[in-house]
Amino acid sequence: MFEQTLNPAGNLWLTVFIALVPLIVLLFMLAVLRMTAWLATIIVGFITVPLGVLVWHAPLGETLKSYLYGGLTGAWAIDWITFWGLIIFNTLVLTGVFERFKNWMVHHATTDIRIQTIMLAWAFGALLEGLVGFGYPWAVVVPILVGLGIADLDAIRVAALANNAPVSYGALGAPILGLAAVTGLPLLALSASIGNIVAILAILPPWVLIYLVSGWEGMIEAWPLAIMGSVSYIAGQWPVAHFLGPYLPDLSGALVSFWVLFLFVKIWRPKTIRGFGGAVLASGKTSRALSSSELNSPREALFVWLPFIVLIAVVISWTGPWSHLPLISWFRLSVAATSSVTQKPVLSIFNFTPFGGGTSTLASWLVILAILHPSVQIIKQVFSKTFKQMWGALLVGFFIFALAYIFVFTGMANSLAYGFSKIGVFFVVLAPILGWIGVALSGSNTAANAMFGPVQAVTGRLLNLPVLLLPSFNSVGAEVGKPIAPQTASVGVSTSKLVRSEGRVIRHNMGWTLIVLAYLIVIMIVFYFFFPNWMSL
Repeated sequence: MFEQTLNPAGNLWLTVFIALVPLIVLLFMLAVLRMTAWLATIIVGFITVPLGVLVWHAPLGETLKSYLYGGLTGAWAIDWITFWGLIIFNTLVLTGVFERFKNWMVHHATTDIRIQTIMLAWAFGALLEGLVGFGYPWAVVVPILVGLGIADLDAIRVAALANNAPVSYGALGAPILGLAAVTGLPLLALSASIGNIVAILAILPPWVLIYLVSGWEGMIEAWPLAIMGSVSYIAGQWPVAHFLGPYLPDLSGALVSFWVLFLFVKIWRPKTIRGFGGAVLASGKTSRALSSSELNSPREALFVWLPFIVLIAVVISWTGPWSHLPLISWFRLSVAATSSVTQKPVLSIFNFTPFGGGTSTLASWLVILAILHPSVQIIKQVFSKTFKQMWGALLVGFFIFALAYIFVFTGMANSLAYGFSKIGVFFVVLAPILGWIGVALSGSNTAANAMFGPVQAVTGRLLNLPVLLLPSFNSVGAEVGKPIAPQTASVGVSTSKLVRSEGRVIRHNMGWTLIVLAYLIVIMIVFYFFFPNWMSL
């Protein structure tokens, strides 16, 4: 068995620098050269493999096997689930169901901009993030907010900041699935620990959103709405993250939040009706043209919500702790090395589990098809549109996990973690910043987890920290960085007047993103000092 070398260069900081070379090159190509992500990850593979073989003395054959098994894991654990999530979304779009759903949401959001923002940007945005991710919540929510009177640039900022809390569970849990794959940590334990952090993080955004659309006075008037928005999302998200896993917390949080808010505004509303900027609106004035008995009917509500109900029901029954389907394995491929840190085996594994989370999403889509009865032509359009949208992301899913696997297998991740551990316990402050940087430059929470998750996990062990602490905050730090990620911004502005103005959008989002990051660092410190058991296995 190949034995990893901790300090192959003979000088620790030179070793750390060499280990950082693939990450530096990758982030340079993504952030500076603006190279497409799939091509950048392929090129970095041609750099990382020789470094691992020539500097860390990893055997070439086994390194290439590790690379292949990592790529296959990314394709099956990540691509398979995100592909079918987008298939469901595009099916709803091309059959017209999503347009009806959107109209229903807008119609029931009342005329107050604060209520509209919390119900549409916060709750509805979380639903879209949980199903699709990849910047789609921005792209869908922004034109709705603009139509309600919010300026384009501010609408993008509102949609982006509303999207902070849901990102770790986005695209049916893809970031956490990826984090579990590259760290070897239990999936349910990671889902629960990240759920604890997100539950506290989610307290802040509703207050920020209300302030952004209505000013200080408007926020003070609507404080019950801010509390209800955060508490309702947490009530739907936290139990599912703890007891059912990472697939559905966004969907359950969004559904509970929307319906609690829907009922809450029937019994309480701010005395003053306000539009964007805090302008007082005359009672009864509306910024929407939607008003019909059909949109108020229970039948229409059931029809537009039914696909999401089906998805939740099927995925819960299929992937819950009571189900053995995700555990069925048809074959397992692995290659092992001896860790330079623990002296125990480190495995690069591809475990083909044909009935995992992605297959449950496929099953959900088949049930939705049976309900909607779309034509064969529409189904063809769905697949065509999905492949056009996703082919690059599918390649990234393969190659970024291939990179992560050889980074771990060759010992490069351990060498980097050993260097980081010399920073000492102060690294707990840097952990979420590392995730924030990773997503800001790569555009993907999943990619940030794949790149930095193994390093965070080993650094935590070297510092004797709770094992889930650093990887979990890496993931949540990454979700906080999404509002300034160029790749996410490029998708988010696609339905606004700010197409190809990502730089302007990022500058507009930066200040509030740093405030949320500072809030997350405070949460990190609180967990470290007062609730370490919440981050332990």
